[in-house]
Amino acid sequence: EEMIVIDPIDGTTNFIHGIPIFGIVVAKLYNKEITDGVVFNPATNDFFWASKGKGAWCNNSRLRVSKRENIDECIVGTGLPYLNKIYKNYLKEIDQISKVCSGLRRLGSASIDLAYVAAGKLDAYWERNLNLWDVSSGVLLIKEAGGKVTEPSGNSWNINSKDILASNTKVHEIIQQKLTIK
Repeated sequence: EEMIVIDPIDGTTNFIHGIPIFGIVVAKLYNKEITDGVVFNPATNDFFWASKGKGAWCNNSRLRVSKRENIDECIVGTGLPYLNKIYKNYLKEIDQISKVCSGLRRLGSASIDLAYVAAGKLDAYWERNLNLWDVSSGVLLIKEAGGKVTEPSGNSWNINSKDILASNTKVHEIIQQKLTIK
């Protein structure tokens, strides 16, 4: 069974405010597996794309996740809840991660965050309460760029997952530990 997932503007608030960090997301799924994905940022002309088994690319350059192993040298992306979308431990999570890494970033577009992990610009990224159209292409980009994608708990990520943790593989475990401290 084939399915196409589209997010016409991921990062709508950025777009509305003239902040050039947003993406047009299109992904193809076959039997609940992401086989092809695109994230296009028309403001920067960055065209990220991946096909299963064919690698991850930005325009004509091959993408690889970062090689950083020390969390204190890593930049970690996240999303912040807004309006009434607050979840229980988000301040604790931010506190736990910001204490150990080189910097936290909140870019405002999950698809761009994930593309940046695939490109090695961010070393890791986590967020909660996301939809498949936000992350579909990014998940494939990261896997094809040599990274790792799970739920923050460490459970396998699947197309029904709402929460995501993506990384260069080397810092995945430490971030996962920090996110699961009660």
